[in-house]
Parts: sequence; C-alpha cells; structure tokens
Amino acid sequence: MKTMTMAKTAAAGLFFGGSLLVAGAAPAAAAPTTVQDGLVNVDVGNITIAKDVNAGVAAQVAANVCGVTVGPLDVLASEVDNTSTPSTVCTTPQGPVTILQN
Repeated sequence: MKTMTMAKTAAAGLFFGGSLLVAGAAPAAAAPTTVQDGLVNVDVGNITIAKDVNAGVAAQVAANVCGVTVGPLDVLASEVDNTSTPSTVCTTPQGPVTILQN
C-alpha cells in the first residue's frame, strides 16, 4: 500500500511539474513580433486610406495627399517599415497624414 501512495505522489509531481514548465513557456511564445515586410499603412486622421501597401505606393499616396515630392517619402516609408516607428508626413484639415507599420 505504501508503494501505491509513493507512485501517486510521484505521478502528481510529474503532472504539476510539467504543467508549470508548459505555463512558464507560454509568455515567451506569445510575445509579439514585428516583421519588416516592405508593407505599411497610410492614415489620414483616424482613417486608413492605404492598408498593407508597398512602401513606394505609400509614398505616392502620402505625396499626393500632402502635395510633396515622392522621393523622400519612399525613404521615410521604408524607415517606418524597418523601425515600426510611425511618421507624420503633413497635417490636413481632415487630420495628420501618417505612415505606420502594418
């Protein structure tokens, strides 16, 4: 009978120990990752006007809305994709024109 109690205790220890191991690994697996995929979004105010578009397309859209040259905005859109730091291109009566990581 003593052997059966020891077996139950050992089985319970393995079960709970394994549960803690799995629970401890979950937060690391759930950490968000940012992937630089060449795609960004363009927002005017709180409206997305271009979603998941190539950095070059985002530059053209933002340049058209803001009335500025495309070249520097292409570099800016690529930088936003690489750093995940949003950048405001200009401000319109409808709100700021912002390039954001998708």
